[in-house]
Amino acid sequence: MDSSGNILLFLGSIFLVGLVVNEIGKRTRIPRVTLLLLVGALASPNALNIIPDDIYNWFPYVSQIALCMVGFLLGEQFVYRTLIKSGKAVWSITITESLGAFGLVFLTLYFLNVPTITALLLAGIAPASAPAATMDIVKEYKLKGTLPTVLLEVVAIDDAFGIIIFAACLAIAEFLNGGANLYWDIGIAIWEITAAILIGCVVGWPMSKLTGRLSSGEPTLIEALGFVLLSGGIALLLGASYLLSSIVLGAVVANFATHHTRPFHEIEGISTPLLIVFFLMVGFQFDISVLGSLGFIGAAYIISRSIGLIMGGYIGAKIGGADKVITNHIGLCLLPQAGIALGLALMAAERHPEYASQILSILVGTTIIFELFGPIFTRLALIHANKDDKEKYDTTK
Repeated sequence: MDSSGNILLFLGSIFLVGLVVNEIGKRTRIPRVTLLLLVGALASPNALNIIPDDIYNWFPYVSQIALCMVGFLLGEQFVYRTLIKSGKAVWSITITESLGAFGLVFLTLYFLNVPTITALLLAGIAPASAPAATMDIVKEYKLKGTLPTVLLEVVAIDDAFGIIIFAACLAIAEFLNGGANLYWDIGIAIWEITAAILIGCVVGWPMSKLTGRLSSGEPTLIEALGFVLLSGGIALLLGASYLLSSIVLGAVVANFATHHTRPFHEIEGISTPLLIVFFLMVGFQFDISVLGSLGFIGAAYIISRSIGLIMGGYIGAKIGGADKVITNHIGLCLLPQAGIALGLALMAAERHPEYASQILSILVGTTIIFELFGPIFTRLALIHANKDDKEKYDTTK
């Protein structure tokens, strides 16, 4: 079979698998994300090895496109009038859960005599979440209300905050390892964040004014997709965060595109099949055998990160004056961790090759755990919150 035949067969199979997985998820109450990851892991070279080699070259591109879509859709949560109502809680939750995960992971690993640089880099990666998985759960179960809204706002900004923390940790680690310039990497991180915000604003302004005007009614798929990919592409070329630029792009459009009611309609339509491919291909990267090598340090990372996120989310919600339903459930919703964490781990391994083996083995193994079981806890917390406050949460719409 030629390459084009492999690709068509693969795409057709993936979408049919996604359909079957969606039905299984409805009947078993297991999140679609978890099932897709398991199917991908079983089909990977580390298990049944039924996927052609040339398919793996797709992953970086599919991942970037899917995360651009996710970032844009998350940006819709940053409508000014909504942030006025929940902004204080969102920012306090984001800051405390990120710092909670970072601080507890670092202290735990440090007192377990893990090398300081390894502990610092692992702690810097701990706040990173999985916005794609979180959004998929909210969409899959059609969850509405204060908690899903606040959750999507939190995961939209905590990765940006986590990138800043990681960059600072990377700079300190290089300094401890004999580096001479402590401020260079911090400067790079500032550039990455600032440039991403500027790109999102510069591309978002014309998008907010043009989409829906070139053709009557809602914006066409060509318009929406063109602007989203343009923003992500410019960010990648300039070394900025394409996820953050997409989030800012979505926020600008949500606030200024007042001439049409749902500026995100077309992107929502194409994001679902892309996310199916994305999660399956993430699963292809998993090596189940890595779970056996996690050991005590991996278990300590999992426990300390989970406690840091849960307690940090609870404290942040209290400080921000959030509703009780948010205070009691937000922490469990923050556990998933996926591609962004692995990307940061690869960056850390590149810059500190002497610690690469330990960092990557721990992060790959723990990411498998968090991405397989994290969405289950997220779903349970959201459903439980829905039962606690039926007036605010309506899953039937």
